[in-house]
Amino acid sequence: MNRIEIFKNTEAFIFDLDGTLADTMPLHLEAWEVAAKSLGINYQIDFIKSCAGMPSYRIIELLNAKYNLNIDINEFTSIKEKHFNEHFHSIKKIDAVCELVYQYYNQLPMAVGTGGKRTIAKETLRLLELDQYIPVLVSANDVEQHKPHPETFLKCAELIQVSPDKCQVFEDGELGIQAAKAANMMITDVRPFY
Repeated sequence: MNRIEIFKNTEAFIFDLDGTLADTMPLHLEAWEVAAKSLGINYQIDFIKSCAGMPSYRIIELLNAKYNLNIDINEFTSIKEKHFNEHFHSIKKIDAVCELVYQYYNQLPMAVGTGGKRTIAKETLRLLELDQYIPVLVSANDVEQHKPHPETFLKCAELIQVSPDKCQVFEDGELGIQAAKAANMMITDVRPFY
């Protein structure tokens, strides 16, 4: 397996969480499927994958518009989150990315910028024992505009007090990659490394 390159001008790391530090995407997709089946909703899994990095409520709004549905956001997210939480203990680290956290701890400032809810993101970091290494978390609850808008990553840069162009973002989702580009940050797509 190739090593992840650190760019020459990097002064800080910003990590996405789901699918970047934590191998949660299979569980998220499973929870989407469980919620959809329980409510009798048909959708394309590829559409959900294309929305990686976006909060669930926003994806449901898009599903409603795209497929002319009338999904109750609270009911759907409640079922989805219940399934996710019941299987939460099975989440594993994505080693190739987490190794960077350990290697550069106390050398470079680090933050997590996620489209997930703050409570779930904090619990994920705690479960994987990454919370002690990465003190800054910007979640869907902390911004007005979500990925692909750059607000999440720009807020991370502001909180760690590093210029956006000196931040290297690690992402697995197309929306997050677009957000990092819009923030004028260096980008590493982590998908080839796991």
